[in-house]
Amino acid sequence: MNPNHTKAGGAHPFGLTWLARRDGVHSEMLMDFGVYRMRKGDVFEDTSDLEKAVLLVYGEVEFAWDGKTHTQARENCFDVPPTALHTDGEHTIRVTCLSDEAEINILTTDNPVCFGAKLYLPEDTPDEFRGAGLMRETSTRIVRTIFDNTNAPQANLVLGEVIGFPGKWSSYPPHHHPQPEIYYYKTNPENGFGYGELGDEVVKVHNNDTVFIQPGLTHPHCTAPGYALWYLWAIRHLDSDRYRAPEYPVFLKEHLWVMEPDSHYFGDPREE
Repeated sequence: MNPNHTKAGGAHPFGLTWLARRDGVHSEMLMDFGVYRMRKGDVFEDTSDLEKAVLLVYGEVEFAWDGKTHTQARENCFDVPPTALHTDGEHTIRVTCLSDEAEINILTTDNPVCFGAKLYLPEDTPDEFRGAGLMRETSTRIVRTIFDNTNAPQANLVLGEVIGFPGKWSSYPPHHHPQPEIYYYKTNPENGFGYGELGDEVVKVHNNDTVFIQPGLTHPHCTAPGYALWYLWAIRHLDSDRYRAPEYPVFLKEHLWVMEPDSHYFGDPREE
């Protein structure tokens, strides 16, 4: 079994499950990552001095911070854009489950910089159909970048979502970067699967699985026909090397030709 692939084996149990810890399992990710499957009335509170991000995956919750509150419902992570609360270490955050069931994803990391708090709503993260019009649409996918170096330049985290369409690729062409990254998956329907590359190895991913991408490994993914594949992606900036364009991601040069609009593939009609 690949040590960089955590298989859920079904639904996560109710309660908070930590899948990466800065001082424990997968410490090389340099960030904590947890999945909290909540019941109505459950509360998550973080009073630490860490940078924090909480993403609503599904359900209805109340976010509370800085004397402010916001109630948000999300039917599912495929059809509805994300809501996420992101704060520095000066803020306490509290999330209360209002529906019968909900799931939140939690990310924390070290960051001594004070940059405030921001609630990202669905209208802040519209769907980007990346890859559209290229590669015979074989790598068209939905990308939702919640925050990165452009809109959170003092943060140490980058957070977003991707949805891979049935039978198509995502995170393609193959690319890599020196910053660690975490992928956490949902499939639609739930019995679906996909395949993820980790350098020269390939892992089969299912609903609720997590993949820990070591620095420098290429990591394109493909989705099985008939299914959709959602995944959270979280990157930890390095203190001396932030994840930002145009430096990153680094695409493998031998595969960049597929991105050219006039590229020809096997089976295309050829001019005589």
